[in-house]
Amino acid sequence: MEKLKLVIPNEKYLDDVEAYKEEFLAINSSMDGCGPLRYYDAKEWLEEIKKYTKKETLPEGKVIATQFLFVRESDNRIIGLIQVRHYFSEYLRLYGGNIGYSIRPSERRKGYAKEMLKMVLPFCKEIGLEKVLITCLEENEASRRTILANGGVYENTVYDKDQNEHLQRYWITLK
Repeated sequence: MEKLKLVIPNEKYLDDVEAYKEEFLAINSSMDGCGPLRYYDAKEWLEEIKKYTKKETLPEGKVIATQFLFVRESDNRIIGLIQVRHYFSEYLRLYGGNIGYSIRPSERRKGYAKEMLKMVLPFCKEIGLEKVLITCLEENEASRRTILANGGVYENTVYDKDQNEHLQRYWITLK
């Protein structure tokens, strides 16, 4: 596989963040692991996600989270976004989990999600997590395979009545 890296979002990637967002909006795809990107332009989003890194600036009802860009080194293109939530709110404990992620629609079905999740797990361990919860829609076979390939163990399926979705919950124990 090509050389890939996790990068903390910065101004250098603003144009590609905007292009990433536009790909999702064009096909009305969910933007999991992107924080509030759907609601902001790239520059505003960058300022907003910085607020999630410190208790003093954390938006009400949110948790400390670290956002990463998943970048292909050969062309410096953002392939995916992945967000690590350092602890749970009640909603995350039930439905959202510790990690949310997405792969750019034009880059799907190439094994990138599996690699991105694998690359972020050591960071989860660094911040003190012993295991992580990851959820996916019951019908999302690609995400389920990604989670299982990284050691995910199925716990149960829950119904999120607010979103009208059945979510499968998987735990990955960090070694």
